[in-house]
Amino acid sequence: MAQFRWDLDAPSGVYKNRTMSNKLRFAAIAATKFVQFCRTEPGFGKRKGESITLTKVSNLAVPTTAVLSEGTRIPVDTLSMGTSPITVSEYGRAVEYSSIADDLSKFNLENPVQKTLRNQMALVLDNAAAAAFKTTYVVAVPSSLSGITWDTDGTLSDTASQNLTVAHCGVIRDYMRDTLIVPWYNERSETYMSIASVKALRGIKNDPDFLAWRQYLRPGDVLFNSEVGQVEQIRFVESNNTSALSNAKGTGSVLGEAVIFGDDGVAMVEVETPELRAAIPGDFGRFKSIAWYGVLAFGLIWNATATAGEAKVILVSSA
Repeated sequence: MAQFRWDLDAPSGVYKNRTMSNKLRFAAIAATKFVQFCRTEPGFGKRKGESITLTKVSNLAVPTTAVLSEGTRIPVDTLSMGTSPITVSEYGRAVEYSSIADDLSKFNLENPVQKTLRNQMALVLDNAAAAAFKTTYVVAVPSSLSGITWDTDGTLSDTASQNLTVAHCGVIRDYMRDTLIVPWYNERSETYMSIASVKALRGIKNDPDFLAWRQYLRPGDVLFNSEVGQVEQIRFVESNNTSALSNAKGTGSVLGEAVIFGDDGVAMVEVETPELRAAIPGDFGRFKSIAWYGVLAFGLIWNATATAGEAKVILVSSA
């Protein structure tokens, strides 16, 4: 007796494969970590022009002695001031779709369009903020298991031969503290902050001196997203965004990049806070589009300098 069999007799195509999952899956994006550490610059916004000028006052030189002799005038020092502008730009991207595609689709297209645009916006802004951090003139290039070559002329020309280690963190911390006089990022806990690539952190995570975050946070302290630990008074946040921090620097791609910074590092200036916008439907409502849009910029506050008391950000990298 002939038997109707699914594998032999059922029509192919929609008959066999007609059920769609009720859940949409989205591709993963890299973690975005830089914008949260950018200070919003006050006093700027709409109808303020295209740029804001930061005014910076340098320290007076400390004399060998300030003791006066009777009958002599008090020596006069010259106040040194400088300025640097941060100019805003328009940022944005859009997705278009037809109303018929939305009407016939199992899923409401507006939801995935909005989510993917938000993800794209987050990554674009993270990359822009990271680029501002990396304009620092002070670059630490690991040259041995514990040695650092300092590149401070604005042109990175030295090549790393070693990944980041706890010993390097000690050298960097001391250089920030007693040579550059970088203020703590967190004055209360007397710590600096770092955003580091996955490879850079792997270079120091296995060391017993590396403390997990739960070992040093006190009541009232803020735990940052993806904060993984601390060493040498540097708190580390992990970033897997390789567009922002490379995992393949130095000889044989041995080095992962990182930035280490104190207070007053990078400023964010905004005219229009980035947001999603829906366009007025075109062709009598047949064509729809959604965009993200913002007018802003990121800039190193103390730029083009490696001077003590002024440089606030160190980049761990390599030519």
